[in-house]
Amino acid sequence: MATLQKIRSKGPLLVIVIGLALFAFIAGDAWKILQPHQKTEVGEVDGESLSAQDYQKLVEEYTEVIKFTSGMSALTDEQTTQIKDEVWRNYVNNKLIENEAKKLGLTVSKAEIQAIIDEGTNPILQQTPFRNQQTGQFDKDMLKKFLVDYSKMDKTKMPPQYSEYYDKMFKFWTFVEKSLTQSRLAEKYQNLISRSLISNPIEAKAAFEARVNTADYLVAAIPYTSISDSTIKVSDSELKDLYNKKKEQFKQFVESRNIKYIDVPVVASKTDRAEVEKEVTEYTKQLAGTTADFTTFVRNSESEVPFVDLFYTKKAFPADIAARIDSASIGQIYGPYYNQQDNTFNSFKVLAKQSAADSIQFRQIQIAAATPEKTKSLADSVYNALKGGADFAELAKKYSGNAEPQWITSQAYEGATLDENNVKLFSTLFNLGVNETANLSLPQANVIMQVVDKKAVKDKYKAAVIKKTVNFSKETYNKIYNDFSSFIAANPTLEKINANAEAKGYKLLERNDLFSAEHVIGGIKGTREAMRWVFGAKEGDVSQMFECGDNNHLLVIAVTGIVKEGYRPLELVKDQLKAELIRDKKAEKIMADIKAKNLTSFAQCKTIPNVVTDSVKHVSFAAPAYVASVRSSEPVLSAYASIAPLNKLSAPVKGNAAVFVFQPYSKEKLKEVYNQKEEELKVQGMAMRAASRFVNDLYIKAKVKDNRYLFF
Repeated sequence: MATLQKIRSKGPLLVIVIGLALFAFIAGDAWKILQPHQKTEVGEVDGESLSAQDYQKLVEEYTEVIKFTSGMSALTDEQTTQIKDEVWRNYVNNKLIENEAKKLGLTVSKAEIQAIIDEGTNPILQQTPFRNQQTGQFDKDMLKKFLVDYSKMDKTKMPPQYSEYYDKMFKFWTFVEKSLTQSRLAEKYQNLISRSLISNPIEAKAAFEARVNTADYLVAAIPYTSISDSTIKVSDSELKDLYNKKKEQFKQFVESRNIKYIDVPVVASKTDRAEVEKEVTEYTKQLAGTTADFTTFVRNSESEVPFVDLFYTKKAFPADIAARIDSASIGQIYGPYYNQQDNTFNSFKVLAKQSAADSIQFRQIQIAAATPEKTKSLADSVYNALKGGADFAELAKKYSGNAEPQWITSQAYEGATLDENNVKLFSTLFNLGVNETANLSLPQANVIMQVVDKKAVKDKYKAAVIKKTVNFSKETYNKIYNDFSSFIAANPTLEKINANAEAKGYKLLERNDLFSAEHVIGGIKGTREAMRWVFGAKEGDVSQMFECGDNNHLLVIAVTGIVKEGYRPLELVKDQLKAELIRDKKAEKIMADIKAKNLTSFAQCKTIPNVVTDSVKHVSFAAPAYVASVRSSEPVLSAYASIAPLNKLSAPVKGNAAVFVFQPYSKEKLKEVYNQKEEELKVQGMAMRAASRFVNDLYIKAKVKDNRYLFF
């Protein structure tokens, strides 16, 4: 029974593991059969492909690392998606650096990795379980002991759960070693690039002067918004000329798609809502008469909040329950009521309330012998010895190897799925008084616990909760499905969808530059099949209807455009270029008008139509000036900080948000002492930060292809 219960508790994890095993078995042969006709690579880096099977292995490896370090037995869809992206990013980055390092002869030896382990300061090592409890730092001796013990371990003579844990820890350490090698190689390559960037005394002196020489300006600004865009004409030839001049800025390294789509959310009808309300009302009447076995009652009601026979803090309950629980009398029913925030009908019964310590410091002795009978006999003997005055710490060291007390709070069980043994353990622990001891019999072992200290008294509640979401019925789904199917059948082209969607009550949405590396369309879960269709379709194609989300969204998509890898067409960047040309023409007009006025003083600037005046202080060449009156950062003003003559009105200059006329009224040199060595290091540091973006250049050069959407 204990084994069966353990299997049940790990049900979701087993489903995932079995599912992956079946997938590997089936896909292994299927991909061999399809290989002549279909690609099986999820991606390519520098001409080297990564197969779907190998990528899946990397994902599984990292998934197990996350589970091990987080203590989770299963991951959500969102967490799995994040892991897949992280695995791909790491694979690409490591492959890019590995290929470059190979050309240069850069390697990482086992001796280097051992030196990193001996030093023990690498951040990766701080994430391992091999840390000293007192200092919190990585402990190489703990690692060595584990590796020696693991190499000598006889799995036939230890409980399966311990053997499994040691296997997971060894696999985790193998992953850490691989990560250390990869990070060390990346560090070597980056250092090689950084060492090629040096500074010189002239550059250092210029950087120092640019930072310490500051000026205060009087500023007159004529915003571009003072001229209507409609008065400025831009010709096609001007757009084409500017496009050709800036063409390199519009280079796209991955193909994208432009789409229009209709997303139909399936929501509950009034009839569905009334049915759920009726059901909760009936369960509420039954709850009022229930005095025992609340676990079974709540489970049979299919409430979304299971009953656990433990005291919970208020925050452990759903927000709407927590907000009302103090208003409910002990033993009385609160509800039913509707909660709009989570779309549920609810009622609850507070069974008990107490003020109790929430932080418990305890120590324990785990007793496990060859048979349950021997375990009980030995545990009773130890327990009686403790009652007779034996030293708890000494017995703990003898039988468990660890006598250190530890703290625990109700957070350890609140929100977790607990079996009856977990409930028994936590209930016993939280009900013990300080210095009291209990001998708890569990299926795998006996646990003798002693409470050392208690603190942090909180109000706690034991409550049975009925919470049911107002979901749509099958009839509601079928009606929405059939109506939408009929609309798609009657409007099979993009032109017809454009013309008739709104009249039928459907909203046509648009998304440009959809990339295959994305996972969802329109923020809707479960759109993987739709993504595959989008990137296999031609311009103008309209999809079939997709059932998406948590089976609560219907989706139809039309491809309105395909943006190929390479330079984005002029038509797609036309608005951006037009806005720039309009700004430049406005600047030319404003500057010509100002020059015609022959202004000689800042006071005269205030007579310019639409002018706004301001003062900007402590402007230096090293940082852009911010002009509050036009809400814009203006590097052009910073450029004049050290060269503009004091108290002399400038000529008009073109800025980002306005044309400016300015007059320096004060100049100051910051009280810093020039240190050539320090300044050279600062300049070199700036160059190194810029060089850290080398991976982007490697990425572009390697022509990385990401086809994961075809498989995952």
